[in-house]
Amino acid sequence: MTSAYSDGVHERPAVAVDAPVRSTPTTERVLAPDLARGMMLLLIALAHVPWFIYDAPAGLALLHPADGNLADRIAQAATLIVVDARTHTMFGFLFAYGVVQMHTRQTSRGTPHKQARRLLRTRHWWLLLFGAVHALLLWQGDILGTYGLIGLIMVPLFLGRSDRTLAIWLGILLALGAVIAIGTALAPTPATVPATADFQRTSIAETGYLAAAAIRLPSWLFGLFAGVFTLALPTAFLIGMLAARHRLLEEPSRHLPLLRRLAVAGISIGWAAGAVLALVHVGVLDPAYGTAVGAVHFYTGIFTGVGYAALFGLFAHWITTRGRERALPVRALVALGRRSLSGYLAQSVVWGLFLAAWGLGLGAYLSSWTAVPVALGTWLLTVAGALLLDRAGRRGPAETLLRTLTYRKADRHRPADAAPATPERTEG
Repeated sequence: MTSAYSDGVHERPAVAVDAPVRSTPTTERVLAPDLARGMMLLLIALAHVPWFIYDAPAGLALLHPADGNLADRIAQAATLIVVDARTHTMFGFLFAYGVVQMHTRQTSRGTPHKQARRLLRTRHWWLLLFGAVHALLLWQGDILGTYGLIGLIMVPLFLGRSDRTLAIWLGILLALGAVIAIGTALAPTPATVPATADFQRTSIAETGYLAAAAIRLPSWLFGLFAGVFTLALPTAFLIGMLAARHRLLEEPSRHLPLLRRLAVAGISIGWAAGAVLALVHVGVLDPAYGTAVGAVHFYTGIFTGVGYAALFGLFAHWITTRGRERALPVRALVALGRRSLSGYLAQSVVWGLFLAAWGLGLGAYLSSWTAVPVALGTWLLTVAGALLLDRAGRRGPAETLLRTLTYRKADRHRPADAAPATPERTEG
Protein backbone atom coordinates (compact mmCIF):
# COMPACT_ATOMS: atom_id res chain seq x y z
CA MET A 1 0.00 0.00 0.00
CA THR A 2 1.36 3.40 -0.95
CA SER A 3 1.44 6.49 1.17
CA ALA A 4 -2.01 7.89 1.79
CA TYR A 5 -1.55 11.03 -0.25
CA SER A 6 1.55 10.55 -2.34
CA ASP A 7 -0.02 11.23 -5.73
CA GLY A 8 0.00 14.94 -6.44
CA VAL A 9 -1.31 16.10 -3.09
CA HIS A 10 0.41 18.90 -1.20
CA GLU A 11 1.24 17.54 2.23
CA ARG A 12 1.50 19.78 5.26
CA PRO A 13 4.35 19.46 7.70
CA ALA A 14 3.53 17.18 10.60
CA VAL A 15 3.23 18.55 14.08
CA ALA A 16 3.92 16.86 17.37
CA VAL A 17 2.40 13.42 17.76
CA ASP A 18 0.62 14.46 20.93
CA ALA A 19 -1.28 17.26 19.15
CA PRO A 20 -4.93 17.31 20.17
CA VAL A 21 -7.46 15.54 18.01
CA ARG A 22 -10.14 18.01 17.01
CA SER A 23 -12.55 18.86 14.23
CA THR A 24 -11.83 21.32 11.44
CA PRO A 25 -11.79 25.04 12.34
CA THR A 26 -14.03 27.25 10.23
CA THR A 27 -11.03 29.25 9.02
CA GLU A 28 -9.55 26.10 7.45
CA ARG A 29 -12.68 24.99 5.60
CA VAL A 30 -12.84 25.11 1.81
CA LEU A 31 -15.50 27.35 0.27
CA ALA A 32 -16.71 25.14 -2.60
CA PRO A 33 -17.97 22.06 -0.67
CA ASP A 34 -19.86 24.16 1.89
CA LEU A 35 -21.33 26.35 -0.85
CA ALA A 36 -22.40 23.25 -2.77
CA ARG A 37 -23.98 21.59 0.27
CA GLY A 38 -25.94 24.71 1.12
CA MET A 39 -27.36 25.09 -2.36
CA MET A 40 -27.96 21.40 -2.97
CA LEU A 41 -30.13 21.17 0.13
CA LEU A 42 -32.68 23.10 -1.93
CA LEU A 43 -32.58 20.38 -4.56
CA ILE A 44 -32.97 17.74 -1.86
CA ALA A 45 -36.09 19.55 -0.65
CA LEU A 46 -37.44 19.61 -4.20
CA ALA A 47 -36.66 15.90 -4.59
CA HIS A 48 -38.40 14.85 -1.36
CA VAL A 49 -41.59 16.91 -1.45
CA PRO A 50 -43.25 14.83 -4.24
CA TRP A 51 -43.15 11.81 -1.93
CA PHE A 52 -45.61 13.58 0.36
CA ILE A 53 -48.28 14.17 -2.30
CA TYR A 54 -49.60 10.87 -1.05
CA ASP A 55 -53.23 11.11 -2.21
CA ALA A 56 -52.35 11.45 -5.90
CA PRO A 57 -51.77 8.28 -7.97
CA ALA A 58 -48.06 7.84 -8.67
CA GLY A 59 -46.81 7.90 -12.25
CA LEU A 60 -44.13 5.83 -13.92
CA ALA A 61 -41.23 8.08 -12.95
CA LEU A 62 -40.27 7.75 -9.30
CA LEU A 63 -43.03 9.13 -7.04
CA HIS A 64 -44.28 12.01 -9.16
CA PRO A 65 -48.07 12.13 -9.56
CA ALA A 66 -49.39 10.57 -12.73
CA ASP A 67 -51.60 13.54 -13.60
CA GLY A 68 -51.52 17.30 -13.31
CA ASN A 69 -52.09 20.58 -15.11
CA LEU A 70 -49.49 22.41 -17.19
CA ALA A 71 -47.78 23.94 -14.15
CA ASP A 72 -47.62 20.50 -12.50
CA ARG A 73 -46.12 18.95 -15.62
CA ILE A 74 -43.46 21.66 -15.81
CA ALA A 75 -42.56 21.11 -12.15
CA GLN A 76 -42.39 17.34 -12.66
CA ALA A 77 -40.23 17.62 -15.77
CA ALA A 78 -37.83 20.12 -14.18
CA THR A 79 -37.42 17.92 -11.11
CA LEU A 80 -36.78 14.80 -13.18
CA ILE A 81 -34.17 16.59 -15.30
CA VAL A 82 -32.30 18.59 -12.65
CA VAL A 83 -32.92 16.95 -9.27
CA ASP A 84 -33.97 13.30 -9.13
CA ALA A 85 -31.11 10.76 -8.84
CA ARG A 86 -28.60 13.62 -9.01
CA THR A 87 -28.32 15.18 -5.56
CA HIS A 88 -27.45 12.00 -3.65
CA THR A 89 -24.45 11.32 -5.89
CA MET A 90 -23.17 14.87 -5.51
CA PHE A 91 -23.39 14.53 -1.73
CA GLY A 92 -21.68 11.14 -2.06
CA PHE A 93 -18.84 12.88 -3.90
CA LEU A 94 -18.64 15.58 -1.23
CA PHE A 95 -18.88 13.01 1.55
CA ALA A 96 -15.80 11.20 0.21
CA TYR A 97 -14.05 14.52 -0.30
CA GLY A 98 -14.66 15.36 3.34
CA VAL A 99 -13.41 11.94 4.48
CA VAL A 100 -10.07 12.51 2.75
CA GLN A 101 -9.87 16.08 4.11
CA MET A 102 -10.55 14.89 7.64
CA HIS A 103 -7.91 12.18 7.43
CA THR A 104 -5.35 14.56 5.90
CA ARG A 105 -5.88 17.23 8.55
CA GLN A 106 -5.69 14.76 11.39
CA THR A 107 -2.47 13.17 10.18
CA SER A 108 -0.90 16.54 9.34
CA ARG A 109 -1.44 17.53 12.98
CA GLY A 110 0.45 14.47 14.12
CA THR A 111 -2.45 12.10 14.74
CA PRO A 112 -1.25 8.55 13.95
CA HIS A 113 -2.84 7.01 10.85
CA LYS A 114 -4.39 4.25 12.93
CA GLN A 115 -6.09 6.76 15.23
CA ALA A 116 -7.24 8.91 12.30
CA ARG A 117 -8.84 5.86 10.70
CA ARG A 118 -10.45 4.98 14.02
CA LEU A 119 -12.00 8.46 14.12
CA LEU A 120 -13.42 7.96 10.64
CA ARG A 121 -14.77 4.54 11.58
CA THR A 122 -16.39 5.96 14.72
CA ARG A 123 -17.94 8.80 12.74
CA HIS A 124 -19.36 6.43 10.15
CA TRP A 125 -20.87 4.12 12.77
CA TRP A 126 -22.58 7.12 14.32
CA LEU A 127 -23.83 8.26 10.91
CA LEU A 128 -25.34 4.81 10.43
CA LEU A 129 -27.08 5.10 13.80
CA PHE A 130 -28.23 8.66 13.01
CA GLY A 131 -29.78 7.29 9.84
CA ALA A 132 -31.62 4.52 11.68
CA VAL A 133 -33.06 6.96 14.24
CA HIS A 134 -33.94 9.45 11.49
CA ALA A 135 -35.83 6.72 9.60
CA LEU A 136 -37.59 5.40 12.67
CA LEU A 137 -38.76 8.82 13.84
CA LEU A 138 -39.33 10.78 10.63
CA TRP A 139 -38.19 9.76 7.15
CA GLN A 140 -37.68 6.37 5.53
CA GLY A 141 -35.81 7.97 2.62
CA ASP A 142 -32.87 8.79 4.91
CA ILE A 143 -29.45 8.83 3.23
CA LEU A 144 -27.23 9.33 6.30
CA GLY A 145 -27.16 5.63 7.10
CA THR A 146 -26.19 4.80 3.53
CA TYR A 147 -23.26 7.23 3.67
CA GLY A 148 -22.20 5.73 6.99
CA LEU A 149 -22.34 2.20 5.59
CA ILE A 150 -20.42 3.20 2.46
CA GLY A 151 -17.79 4.87 4.63
CA LEU A 152 -17.41 1.72 6.72
CA ILE A 153 -16.91 -0.33 3.55
CA MET A 154 -14.95 2.00 1.28
CA VAL A 155 -12.50 3.65 3.68
CA PRO A 156 -10.75 0.42 4.76
CA LEU A 157 -10.63 -0.73 1.14
CA PHE A 158 -9.46 2.43 -0.60
CA LEU A 159 -8.11 5.11 1.74
CA GLY A 160 -4.35 5.26 1.13
CA ARG A 161 -4.42 3.35 -2.16
CA SER A 162 -2.59 4.76 -5.18
CA ASP A 163 -4.30 6.84 -7.85
CA ARG A 164 -3.86 3.97 -10.28
CA THR A 165 -5.67 1.56 -7.98
CA LEU A 166 -8.53 4.00 -7.44
CA ALA A 167 -8.80 4.65 -11.19
CA ILE A 168 -8.91 0.92 -11.98
CA TRP A 169 -11.65 0.30 -9.42
CA LEU A 170 -13.52 3.36 -10.62
CA GLY A 171 -13.52 1.90 -14.12
CA ILE A 172 -14.74 -1.43 -12.76
CA LEU A 173 -17.61 0.19 -10.83
CA LEU A 174 -18.62 2.32 -13.81
CA ALA A 175 -18.64 -0.78 -16.02
CA LEU A 176 -20.65 -2.80 -13.51
CA GLY A 177 -23.09 0.08 -13.10
CA ALA A 178 -23.53 0.23 -16.86
CA VAL A 179 -24.18 -3.53 -16.97
CA ILE A 180 -26.82 -3.18 -14.23
CA ALA A 181 -28.46 -0.28 -16.09
CA ILE A 182 -28.46 -2.15 -19.40
CA GLY A 183 -29.73 -5.34 -17.76
CA THR A 184 -32.56 -3.42 -16.10
CA ALA A 185 -33.37 -1.66 -19.36
CA LEU A 186 -33.55 -4.93 -21.31
CA ALA A 187 -35.54 -6.86 -18.70
CA PRO A 188 -39.18 -7.31 -19.74
CA THR A 189 -41.31 -5.28 -17.35
CA PRO A 190 -44.90 -4.05 -17.58
CA ALA A 191 -45.56 -0.34 -18.01
CA THR A 192 -47.03 0.02 -14.54
CA VAL A 193 -46.17 1.92 -11.40
CA PRO A 194 -43.37 0.09 -9.55
CA ALA A 195 -44.47 -1.66 -6.38
CA THR A 196 -41.71 0.13 -4.47
CA ALA A 197 -43.52 3.43 -5.08
CA ASP A 198 -46.62 2.23 -3.27
CA PHE A 199 -44.46 0.79 -0.47
CA GLN A 200 -42.58 4.06 -0.01
CA ARG A 201 -45.82 6.03 0.20
CA THR A 202 -47.44 3.66 2.66
CA SER A 203 -45.67 5.09 5.70
CA ILE A 204 -46.38 8.66 4.59
CA ALA A 205 -50.08 7.96 4.02
CA GLU A 206 -50.42 6.11 7.35
CA THR A 207 -52.34 8.21 9.88
CA GLY A 208 -50.97 6.45 12.95
CA TYR A 209 -47.47 7.56 13.95
CA LEU A 210 -46.40 4.23 15.47
CA ALA A 211 -47.79 2.28 12.52
CA ALA A 212 -45.93 4.59 10.15
CA ALA A 213 -42.70 4.09 12.11
CA ALA A 214 -43.13 0.32 11.84
CA ILE A 215 -43.26 0.70 8.05
CA ARG A 216 -40.47 3.29 7.81
CA LEU A 217 -37.69 1.23 9.39
CA PRO A 218 -37.85 -1.83 7.08
CA SER A 219 -38.26 0.50 4.12
CA TRP A 220 -35.10 2.33 5.20
CA LEU A 221 -33.22 -0.96 5.60
CA PHE A 222 -34.05 -1.89 2.03
CA GLY A 223 -32.82 1.50 0.80
CA LEU A 224 -29.71 1.28 2.99
CA PHE A 225 -28.34 -1.75 1.16
CA ALA A 226 -29.79 -0.76 -2.22
CA GLY A 227 -27.75 2.43 -2.00
CA VAL A 228 -24.59 0.31 -1.90
CA PHE A 229 -25.50 -2.47 -4.33
CA THR A 230 -26.75 -0.16 -7.09
CA LEU A 231 -23.12 1.14 -7.13
CA ALA A 232 -23.94 4.79 -7.91
CA LEU A 233 -22.88 6.07 -4.50
CA PRO A 234 -19.74 3.90 -4.18
CA THR A 235 -18.70 5.15 -7.64
CA ALA A 236 -19.27 8.78 -6.68
CA PHE A 237 -17.34 8.08 -3.47
CA LEU A 238 -14.26 6.93 -5.38
CA ILE A 239 -14.41 9.97 -7.65
CA GLY A 240 -14.63 12.18 -4.58
CA MET A 241 -11.57 10.50 -3.06
CA LEU A 242 -9.54 11.07 -6.22
CA ALA A 243 -10.68 14.69 -6.43
CA ALA A 244 -9.76 15.36 -2.79
CA ARG A 245 -6.29 13.85 -3.18
CA HIS A 246 -5.61 16.33 -5.99
CA ARG A 247 -7.29 19.23 -4.15
CA LEU A 248 -9.76 19.94 -6.95
CA LEU A 249 -11.96 22.12 -4.77
CA GLU A 250 -9.26 23.59 -2.52
CA GLU A 251 -7.24 24.81 -5.51
CA PRO A 252 -9.70 25.23 -8.41
CA SER A 253 -7.41 27.69 -10.19
CA ARG A 254 -5.01 24.78 -10.86
CA HIS A 255 -7.79 22.62 -12.35
CA LEU A 256 -10.05 25.03 -14.25
CA PRO A 257 -10.02 23.14 -17.60
CA LEU A 258 -10.81 19.84 -15.85
CA LEU A 259 -13.55 21.39 -13.73
CA ARG A 260 -15.13 22.91 -16.84
CA ARG A 261 -15.07 19.59 -18.69
CA LEU A 262 -16.55 17.73 -15.73
CA ALA A 263 -19.30 20.31 -15.27
CA VAL A 264 -20.29 20.53 -18.94
CA ALA A 265 -20.07 16.82 -19.72
CA GLY A 266 -21.60 15.54 -16.48
CA ILE A 267 -24.54 17.94 -16.42
CA SER A 268 -25.24 17.57 -20.15
CA ILE A 269 -25.34 13.77 -19.97
CA GLY A 270 -27.59 13.77 -16.92
CA TRP A 271 -29.98 16.44 -18.11
CA ALA A 272 -30.37 14.72 -21.49
CA ALA A 273 -31.34 11.44 -19.81
CA GLY A 274 -33.65 13.31 -17.44
CA ALA A 275 -35.37 15.05 -20.36
CA VAL A 276 -36.14 11.71 -22.00
CA LEU A 277 -37.55 10.33 -18.75
CA ALA A 278 -39.67 13.47 -18.34
CA LEU A 279 -41.10 12.94 -21.83
CA VAL A 280 -42.03 9.38 -20.87
CA HIS A 281 -43.61 10.54 -17.62
CA VAL A 282 -45.81 13.21 -19.22
CA GLY A 283 -46.92 10.82 -21.97
CA VAL A 284 -45.05 12.21 -24.96
CA LEU A 285 -43.04 8.98 -25.32
CA ASP A 286 -44.40 5.45 -25.02
CA PRO A 287 -44.63 4.37 -21.34
CA ALA A 288 -43.20 1.00 -22.38
CA TYR A 289 -39.80 2.72 -22.46
CA GLY A 290 -40.16 3.88 -18.85
CA THR A 291 -38.08 1.16 -17.20
CA ALA A 292 -35.27 1.39 -19.72
CA VAL A 293 -35.08 5.17 -19.61
CA GLY A 294 -35.36 5.14 -15.82
CA ALA A 295 -32.34 2.83 -15.55
CA VAL A 296 -30.27 5.12 -17.77
CA HIS A 297 -31.49 8.15 -15.84
CA PHE A 298 -30.33 6.65 -12.55
CA TYR A 299 -26.92 5.64 -13.94
CA THR A 300 -26.23 9.07 -15.43
CA GLY A 301 -26.87 10.58 -12.00
CA ILE A 302 -23.25 9.63 -11.19
CA PHE A 303 -21.95 12.01 -13.85
CA THR A 304 -24.46 14.74 -13.06
CA GLY A 305 -23.61 14.73 -9.35
CA VAL A 306 -19.91 15.08 -10.12
CA GLY A 307 -20.73 17.77 -12.68
CA TYR A 308 -22.64 19.73 -10.06
CA ALA A 309 -19.69 19.52 -7.66
CA ALA A 310 -17.34 20.75 -10.40
CA LEU A 311 -19.73 23.59 -11.19
CA PHE A 312 -19.64 24.74 -7.58
CA GLY A 313 -15.85 24.53 -7.67
CA LEU A 314 -15.91 26.94 -10.60
CA PHE A 315 -18.42 29.16 -8.83
CA ALA A 316 -16.30 29.25 -5.69
CA HIS A 317 -13.27 30.23 -7.80
CA TRP A 318 -15.29 33.05 -9.37
CA ILE A 319 -16.42 34.27 -5.96
CA THR A 320 -12.92 34.16 -4.51
CA THR A 321 -11.21 35.93 -7.40
CA ARG A 322 -13.74 38.77 -7.16
CA GLY A 323 -13.59 39.03 -3.38
CA ARG A 324 -17.26 38.19 -2.91
CA GLU A 325 -16.84 35.73 -0.03
CA ARG A 326 -18.50 38.12 2.43
CA ALA A 327 -21.55 38.83 0.26
CA LEU A 328 -24.71 37.98 2.20
CA PRO A 329 -26.03 35.27 -0.18
CA VAL A 330 -22.64 33.55 -0.16
CA ARG A 331 -22.31 33.73 3.62
CA ALA A 332 -25.85 32.40 4.04
CA LEU A 333 -25.32 29.43 1.70
CA VAL A 334 -21.96 28.60 3.27
CA ALA A 335 -23.48 28.84 6.74
CA LEU A 336 -26.09 26.24 5.78
CA GLY A 337 -23.46 24.10 4.06
CA ARG A 338 -21.47 24.01 7.29
CA ARG A 339 -24.64 22.88 9.05
CA SER A 340 -25.95 20.65 6.27
CA LEU A 341 -26.68 17.75 8.62
CA SER A 342 -28.93 19.94 10.76
CA GLY A 343 -30.52 21.47 7.66
CA TYR A 344 -31.22 18.06 6.19
CA LEU A 345 -32.83 16.78 9.38
CA ALA A 346 -34.85 19.99 9.77
CA GLN A 347 -36.47 19.33 6.40
CA SER A 348 -37.66 15.95 7.63
CA VAL A 349 -39.21 17.55 10.70
CA VAL A 350 -41.22 19.90 8.47
CA TRP A 351 -42.27 17.19 6.01
CA GLY A 352 -43.32 14.83 8.78
CA LEU A 353 -45.16 17.24 11.04
CA PHE A 354 -46.92 19.23 8.33
CA LEU A 355 -47.19 17.05 5.20
CA ALA A 356 -47.40 13.38 6.24
CA ALA A 357 -50.79 11.87 7.09
CA TRP A 358 -49.57 11.07 10.63
CA GLY A 359 -48.89 14.81 11.05
CA LEU A 360 -51.20 17.55 9.84
CA GLY A 361 -51.67 15.77 6.51
CA LEU A 362 -51.24 18.87 4.36
CA GLY A 363 -49.51 16.80 1.67
CA ALA A 364 -52.95 15.59 0.58
CA TYR A 365 -53.70 19.15 -0.62
CA LEU A 366 -50.50 19.62 -2.61
CA SER A 367 -49.87 19.20 -6.30
CA SER A 368 -46.53 19.08 -8.04
CA TRP A 369 -46.30 22.82 -8.62
CA THR A 370 -47.68 23.92 -5.24
CA ALA A 371 -45.13 21.66 -3.56
CA VAL A 372 -42.30 23.75 -5.07
CA PRO A 373 -42.88 26.88 -2.92
CA VAL A 374 -43.23 24.61 0.14
CA ALA A 375 -39.79 23.16 -0.58
CA LEU A 376 -38.33 26.58 -1.29
CA GLY A 377 -39.83 28.11 1.85
CA THR A 378 -38.56 25.28 4.04
CA TRP A 379 -35.07 25.62 2.59
CA LEU A 380 -35.07 29.39 3.11
CA LEU A 381 -35.99 28.86 6.76
CA THR A 382 -32.98 26.57 7.18
CA VAL A 383 -30.78 29.13 5.44
CA ALA A 384 -31.96 31.83 7.84
CA GLY A 385 -31.48 29.59 10.85
CA ALA A 386 -27.97 28.60 9.77
CA LEU A 387 -27.02 32.24 9.22
CA LEU A 388 -28.20 33.15 12.72
CA LEU A 389 -26.17 30.30 14.19
CA ASP A 390 -23.16 31.38 12.16
CA ARG A 391 -23.38 34.94 13.43
CA ALA A 392 -23.60 33.59 16.97
CA GLY A 393 -20.51 31.44 16.36
CA ARG A 394 -22.35 28.18 16.97
CA ARG A 395 -22.46 24.87 15.13
CA GLY A 396 -25.69 23.23 14.12
CA PRO A 397 -27.17 20.99 16.83
CA ALA A 398 -26.75 17.80 14.77
CA GLU A 399 -23.13 18.70 13.94
CA THR A 400 -22.43 19.36 17.61
CA LEU A 401 -23.83 15.98 18.60
CA LEU A 402 -21.96 14.10 15.87
CA ARG A 403 -18.72 15.90 16.70
CA THR A 404 -19.09 15.12 20.40
CA LEU A 405 -19.80 11.45 19.80
CA THR A 406 -16.96 11.11 17.28
CA TYR A 407 -14.21 12.85 19.27
CA ARG A 408 -15.10 12.07 22.87
CA LYS A 409 -12.94 8.95 23.10
CA ALA A 410 -10.02 10.73 21.40
CA ASP A 411 -10.38 13.68 23.79
CA ARG A 412 -10.49 11.31 26.75
CA HIS A 413 -7.18 9.76 25.70
CA ARG A 414 -5.48 13.09 24.89
CA PRO A 415 -2.29 13.70 26.86
CA ALA A 416 -2.86 15.92 29.90
CA ASP A 417 -0.37 18.52 28.70
CA ALA A 418 -1.87 18.81 25.22
CA ALA A 419 -3.81 21.94 24.36
CA PRO A 420 -7.58 21.43 24.39
CA ALA A 421 -9.58 21.63 21.22
CA THR A 422 -11.18 24.98 20.58
CA PRO A 423 -14.93 24.42 20.53
CA GLU A 424 -16.23 27.83 19.60
CA ARG A 425 -15.49 27.94 15.88
CA THR A 426 -15.02 24.40 14.74
CA GLU A 427 -17.14 22.35 12.43
CA GLY A 428 -17.52 18.60 12.37
